[in-house]
Amino acid sequence: MEKLAVAICLLLLLLGACGPELSAQIAVTEVAATATMSASIRLTADHTLPLTWTSTPLPSRPEVASPQAAPSTPLATPRPSRSPWPTATPSQTRRPPTATATATPAATDTSTPAPTRTATPAATGPNLLPNPSFEGGAHHLDGIAELQIPNQWSLEWDEGANPFDPDPWNAFVRPECRVLSKAFLPAQEHSTFIWDGDHTVKIFKGLGAISFRLTSHVYLEAGSYVLEINVFPDLVVHYRTDGSKIWAPDPLSGEVRLIVGNSGGSWTEPAFGEKNTVTLVFGIPAGQVVRIGAAMRGRWAIENNGWFLDDWSLRRIESPP
Repeated sequence: MEKLAVAICLLLLLLGACGPELSAQIAVTEVAATATMSASIRLTADHTLPLTWTSTPLPSRPEVASPQAAPSTPLATPRPSRSPWPTATPSQTRRPPTATATATPAATDTSTPAPTRTATPAATGPNLLPNPSFEGGAHHLDGIAELQIPNQWSLEWDEGANPFDPDPWNAFVRPECRVLSKAFLPAQEHSTFIWDGDHTVKIFKGLGAISFRLTSHVYLEAGSYVLEINVFPDLVVHYRTDGSKIWAPDPLSGEVRLIVGNSGGSWTEPAFGEKNTVTLVFGIPAGQVVRIGAAMRGRWAIENNGWFLDDWSLRRIESPP
């Protein structure tokens, strides 16, 4: 377009030099040329403008910002839907504490069977055991100083393999036996180990497992009898620096069984460090000499396997008239 204008200007200069007539003709042609040029300019503008306007229809952006995005805010309003907390009111149904009511009677039922040991029948008459509180002297078995046996009683024991523990350290060994008077015990221990008279029997072994039986023989008429012994298991696993004792923690460290003939009662686990009273009721079908006594054992070679024995008795149960 600029080149055309320059060409026209050069043409006009030439025409001006040629004269008025020629300039008039040229003016007419210039006007026509300019008219045609402007027309062409309009034509080109008409062709170009629509191209620019075609891009304007892009106002599709309003669709992006369409009000559909706005409904996102109302979504926060539904939170009041949590207001249905009152539905928790059915918690009143949890109140039925019927389980607690049923639990209480169960405890009472289990506690009632406890007093079964009180069924020991009353025995009358004299004590049928010889030297029952070991006040009748003692002797040394086979002249062994460590075996001082109360008169009219026999001491038996096991030696060797221990069926409860194969460890050689816990093999059964011969115990020691003493009949001790109050003179051989501290005054504060008299009531602890002596319960009748002035003597008590101590059968023991330090660092040794023991199993023994102290028995006697008694003639009994047919009838029912009650055998009763008192025993203090002095089973110590350690001595404190002040001399106090730590009792064996395992209940099987010490067991007691009453003997009648070749049988008797079952093995029981006494309380250690205190006096225990063990009883057995039995019957004799006909008059005979019966072996009577008690067996005790300490399964392990603890610091002190000790047993204090005193105040034993055997009495007949008189049948009601």
